[in-house]
Amino acid sequence: MLSTGLPQGAVPKLERPGPLRDRVYEALLELITTRALRPGQHLVESELAGHLGVSRQPVREALQRLNTEGWVDLRPAQGAFVHEPTEEEADQLLTVRTLLEAEAARLAAANAGTAGITALEELCAEGERAVDADDVDAAVAMNARFHTKVMELAGNTVLAELAAQVDRRVRWYYTPVARQRGHQSWIEHRALIAAISDRDEQRATEVMRAHTEHTRKTYHERPRS
Repeated sequence: MLSTGLPQGAVPKLERPGPLRDRVYEALLELITTRALRPGQHLVESELAGHLGVSRQPVREALQRLNTEGWVDLRPAQGAFVHEPTEEEADQLLTVRTLLEAEAARLAAANAGTAGITALEELCAEGERAVDADDVDAAVAMNARFHTKVMELAGNTVLAELAAQVDRRVRWYYTPVARQRGHQSWIEHRALIAAISDRDEQRATEVMRAHTEHTRKTYHERPRS
């Protein structure tokens, strides 16, 4: 068994044209974010290169970049390992997320039009279907899209840029609790849509703050494998 733990055929070969090092970086970051590569997992350059259909050099460069950004730990004489986030790291990130998302919800309630609210309802319905199908990957993806849409409806470019910086780490922390949050997360999304539709800025803020706090608490209370 490969130490990377990826099923054969799960990772598409990368196209050669373009900045290959960046594409390898994005591919590895996506695998880490979705936990296809799990925290603490040993990353072997030759095996990753084989999965991605590239040489070891762009993989090495990507791992160095991921190390700089805190996604990968490079250990002398041992190699590269997916970073294992501490409870404090997760708490700090999710607390900041609460602040950003609560303000986005307030602004969305002030600015969103009918089309935006309809888009949120459609995303929510897709998320609910993913939960019904027990499709965790799809539920996580739809959760991210829903929150991104709220941020878009807020209409604040700086706020959106700040949120984008933490988005992938939010997905990283949300994935292991997505099944536990289940339908309750989407019930809270429905409550948020109602507040935005009513243009109730205070209620939208409160609903979003409670929603993101529930996720933070669930992460800390999650079963440890």
